[in-house]
Amino acid sequence: MGKLNSNIVHQYFKKDHNGVKILLKVDPIRLQAIELSIPAKGDPSVRDLEFGTDIEEKIIAAGFEPTGPFEFNLYDAGLLG
Repeated sequence: MGKLNSNIVHQYFKKDHNGVKILLKVDPIRLQAIELSIPAKGDPSVRDLEFGTDIEEKIIAAGFEPTGPFEFNLYDAGLLG
């Protein structure tokens, strides 16, 4: 199982919604995601999400744009925000 975890290439998406920056780290193998919500004021929140096989279409339809891992990882590590 460890080998499967290390071979996953995550997909990253982001959007701004009503002053909140929302970043997604998507695991396309397990159809799961981690969502970071970063408000302009207040504490960030983290949610675990699960999707069906049409995960990418739903994310794009919700207004997210593809991005890279850099911004997500900086917020996740607490280095931005």
